[in-house]
Amino acid sequence: MILAILQARMSSTRLPGKVLMPLAGAPMIVRQIERVSRARHIDKLVVATSLSPGDDAIEKVVRREGIAVHRGSLDDVLARFVGALEEHGPADHVVRLTADCPLADPFVIDETIDTHLETGADYTSNTPPHRTFPKGLDVEVMTSGTLRRAAAAAATPEEREHVTWGIWNHPDRHRLAFHSQPALEGDVRWTVDRPDDYAFMAAVYDALYAKDRAFTSDAVRAFVRGRPDLADFGGDRRV
Repeated sequence: MILAILQARMSSTRLPGKVLMPLAGAPMIVRQIERVSRARHIDKLVVATSLSPGDDAIEKVVRREGIAVHRGSLDDVLARFVGALEEHGPADHVVRLTADCPLADPFVIDETIDTHLETGADYTSNTPPHRTFPKGLDVEVMTSGTLRRAAAAAATPEEREHVTWGIWNHPDRHRLAFHSQPALEGDVRWTVDRPDDYAFMAAVYDALYAKDRAFTSDAVRAFVRGRPDLADFGGDRRV
């Protein structure tokens, strides 16, 4: 089984509560769940949030969508992932996603999983060492054994907070693989971490969602190319 774990919290430092901010009439995390759920290779999706009372709202919204929830440590996100695996497994592979990426691409998720399975890697991503996909289409895939070993070996705050830090920083311990695309879009910003990111995302959803709830990344590219005011919105490349 392939288990996708979507990590989410309300206590973002730069944009608190962003995961529940509205996009096309629903919380941002709901829109991302819709897109992730279209990935063919994912067998089960669980949202991993914290035990902080501030994250009660996330659990309420997510369960209303029929999606499983696991709650664990706010700061030890690695332990939260292992807890989600133990509660909602058994799984052979774990896909790590973050809830600030409402343009998550199900095709890119499936392609990254394909690369992972075809190479037999312990860990596969479409980010380091050479990012070619926009920030916001990030996908990480690992075997469940690799996740558990990383948790057992983690000894630094970076490893506990950033989940896979101890995996991709140790190619001597783990077999790593990477999925890339021909286009060089590594500096394109499609994630939500600041107010301008959210304003950009709201413009995209307002323009595309009503016409096609399953709009593609190519549709986003075409829309932004037709809107010069959005091409470098907030000082970052958007297409």
